[in-house]
Amino acid sequence: MTLAIYRRYRPATFGDLLGQELTARTLKEAAKQEKLAHAYLLAGPRGTGKTTTARLIAKIANCETRAKDAKFRAEGEPCNHCTHCTEIDEGRSLDVIEIDGASNRGIDEIRDLKNSIRLAPTSSLRKVFIIDEAHQLTPAAFNALLKSLEEPPPHIIMILATTEADRIPPTIISRTQQFYFRRVPRELVMQKLTRIAKEEVVDISGEALDLIAASGEGSFRDAESLLDQ
Repeated sequence: MTLAIYRRYRPATFGDLLGQELTARTLKEAAKQEKLAHAYLLAGPRGTGKTTTARLIAKIANCETRAKDAKFRAEGEPCNHCTHCTEIDEGRSLDVIEIDGASNRGIDEIRDLKNSIRLAPTSSLRKVFIIDEAHQLTPAAFNALLKSLEEPPPHIIMILATTEADRIPPTIISRTQQFYFRRVPRELVMQKLTRIAKEEVVDISGEALDLIAASGEGSFRDAESLLDQ
């Protein structure tokens, strides 16, 4: 089955993360210095790179090439070729657990998560938990999660992604490193759509691409999904 365009052209490095330059630069510098935080909050509109960034952090934490090669590690990027990077890209890593906060929002699910947090990674250096739509968690679930953020095991990284940061309790926010994503300028969306159309040999006018870029309303994913139609 052919992957959707937005998945095939998902950024593979911080350098590819268009429109979120400050976030990309800050995380790349942290990667160079091996100073990843134990918990992150990634907040902003849909389709602006939050999940992609979460996976980049997971790759940085577990990249085998970075672990073995100090010179490469100083570049602050994942290699995208080792077993761990490949498994994360393909959604097959046993140590990168992605959770939909909308459908796993109760205290029972968070208790299961806490039990999983206690376990060491299966084969990776770090276990990474990515909770998407984290604002959908219940107050009881947030309270259960708080303990893990207050006393995190050294082998875990917790990443909360949300489109509604104002619904995340301050006690949770204060225990994370926060990055706020903005809608991507139309010109950057147009630039990427033009490149994709060329690489995919799509016969489409510049006017049509501009209309798609505008319809995406600052979301790469929405614009790329429209192009895929």
